[in-house]
Amino acid sequence: QVQLVESGGGLVQPGGSLRLSCAPSGSISSFYLMGWYRQAPGKQRELAATITNTGSTNYADSVKGRFTVSRDNAKNTVYLQMNSLKSEDTAVYYCYAARWPGSTGVWGQGTLVTVSS
Repeated sequence: QVQLVESGGGLVQPGGSLRLSCAPSGSISSFYLMGWYRQAPGKQRELAATITNTGSTNYADSVKGRFTVSRDNAKNTVYLQMNSLKSEDTAVYYCYAARWPGSTGVWGQGTLVTVSS
């Protein structure tokens, strides 16, 4: 019954910025881990960035220094601030959330980010 609602995707020029948001809808939930995975055209889904309920973060090497993941625990909302965007960042970005360590998580429907001039 838990749904993750994503927003913020769109078209942005190289070097630009975009901010993604994800929050649960349809139930009252709290999550140990929330974050973002992405899938580029013709490629497998990969981790972008995650954050725990205590603020520990994990980033893919390809986005370190450019992306920042954060969360609002009161709203159970996770954000992804994307700066200095490159064409290689073009992908569908999927929100992910897990209630407990090692538990099966829930996925959002994805939001498309296109980086192009």
